[in-house]
Amino acid sequence: MAQEIERKFLVVGEFKHLAHRSMRLTQGYIASGRRTVRVRLSDDKAWLTIKGPSLDGGLSRFEWEMEIEPKRALELLPLVEGTLIDKRRYLIEVDGHTFEVDEFYGDNLGLVIAEVELRNIDETFTRPEWLGREVTGEKRFYNSHLRAHPYTEWSDEERR
Repeated sequence: MAQEIERKFLVVGEFKHLAHRSMRLTQGYIASGRRTVRVRLSDDKAWLTIKGPSLDGGLSRFEWEMEIEPKRALELLPLVEGTLIDKRRYLIEVDGHTFEVDEFYGDNLGLVIAEVELRNIDETFTRPEWLGREVTGEKRFYNSHLRAHPYTEWSDEERR
């Protein structure tokens, strides 16, 4: 069992040239709400993830993840709620921290979010210039929310 501590930000500048790796991800939620069960596929790998509720405004929560065979993930995809999340993840190193920048496609086209995992809640990190407004704890930016309320359907006010 692990406690995931992460902060989320909108991305406002150029970042792709800084990535040391990228991968296409497809994921769906078998169950979502306070707790989520997610199946994710990337190239030749797949994972099943369970996340618990956050008790501190979205900064941390329980996360359990297991790598599974891709064929098992494909068997689970028909069980997902709502639409699949389709995105490309870019990995960018900044002063000892890895930022995962997700560029969304399909129903969430136009949304770009960066996450940084921390070892503890008070850990400091360097904020790169392409990092915009912090959205940690804003549920509308959670993938589990985006599968039912896609970014392309948001009003201009919701996008701000």
